[in-house]
Amino acid sequence: MKIVAVRAYLKKMALKKPYTIAYNTFSDVSLAFLEIELANGVVGYGSGSPAEEVVGETTEKTVANLNTDFVAQFVDRDIRQFQQIIFESNLQFPHLPGTMAAIDIALHDAFGKWMGISVASFYGQKMNALPTSMTIGIKGVDETIEEAKEYAAMGFKVFKVKTGLDVQEDIERIKGLYKSFGADYTIRVDANQGYDLPNLQQFLKATAGYPLELIEQPLPVGQEKALLTLSLTERKTLTADEALKDPLAALQFAAGDQPFGIYNIKLMKCGGLVGAKEIASIAQHAKIDLFWGCNDESIISITAALHMAYACSNTKYIDLDGSFDLMEDLVTGGFEVKEGCLVINNEPGFGFTKI
Repeated sequence: MKIVAVRAYLKKMALKKPYTIAYNTFSDVSLAFLEIELANGVVGYGSGSPAEEVVGETTEKTVANLNTDFVAQFVDRDIRQFQQIIFESNLQFPHLPGTMAAIDIALHDAFGKWMGISVASFYGQKMNALPTSMTIGIKGVDETIEEAKEYAAMGFKVFKVKTGLDVQEDIERIKGLYKSFGADYTIRVDANQGYDLPNLQQFLKATAGYPLELIEQPLPVGQEKALLTLSLTERKTLTADEALKDPLAALQFAAGDQPFGIYNIKLMKCGGLVGAKEIASIAQHAKIDLFWGCNDESIISITAALHMAYACSNTKYIDLDGSFDLMEDLVTGGFEVKEGCLVINNEPGFGFTKI
C-alpha cells in the first residue's frame, strides 16, 4: 500500500493551568503534527513535542524538518517498508528526536491501521494496564496537598512531585503528602537536575522513613558518577531521565556499577518507538526497570508510548499524564482511564480518531 500524501503543521495549545519545574514555568505548549495518508484513504498521525532545554530541538524546527523534501519523498513509498523509512530518517535527522518521533509514530499508526492490528499487538503486548502518576509542579505545601486531593478525587492514587528549587521545602512537601494520604497512595519525586550531591543526601536522609517509589534525575546531567557514592539500595530508586537520551546512554549507564536502577523512556528524547525499544532491550538485559514518561503531549504520542510500554516485559511504571494538561487536542480515543490506570483500546494502529 503506497503513501500518497504527507502533511505537517504546528499548533500552539494552552495548558489547563501553568506549572513550574526546577528550571522553568510553562503556560502553553507548541506541538508538531504529521499526517501520512495511504492510497486506501487511511491516515497515520504522528506528533512531536521535544523539550528544547533537554534535547536542543524546538517544535518549530521539528515542523521545518517535517516539511523538507526528504519527508515529501515518502510519497510513493510502500507502508510495508515503514521500518526502513524510519532507519533512513534517522540518518537524515540525527539527534533530532522530536522530528523522528513524529515520523516514527505516524508510520507506525498508518502501518497498524493498514494491517488491521494495534501497534502493541504487532510488537507483542505483555500487559494491559498500569496506574499513571499525576504530576504536581513546584509549589507550597498547602497547594501541593490541595492539588493531590483533586487528583485523588478523580481516582488517581500515584502522585509525582516536582522538586529541586528548595530542598527543605521539598522535604516538607513530602512529609505533608504522607501525613495527608498515608500508605494508600504512592509518591514519586522528579528533581529535574535540581540538586547537588549534598542536597540529594539531605533529601534522602530526611525522607528515608517514607516509602518514596522513585526519584528522577536528581543531579545535573554529567554528574552521574557522583551517584555511585550512594548505597545500592538508594541507587535502585534513582531514575535516569534527562541523561538518558538514546540507546548509547542506556548502554553506558548499564555497564559496571549502575548509577540508576530505573530508566525513564520518553519518545521525545529517543525519537519514537524504535529507539524506545532499543533502550528497553538494553535495560532488560541489565535488569533495569522501565519508567515511561512524557512532556506536555498530544494523545497521539501518549498513546504511542503506552503501546510500546505495554509491549515491554520490564515496564514497571508509567507517568503518561501529558495529554491531560491540554485545553484541546487533535484526536480523541486511544486509551481510557480506569481507576487511575491507562488502558489502550487495541483498535488498529494506535486507536485514536481525529476530531
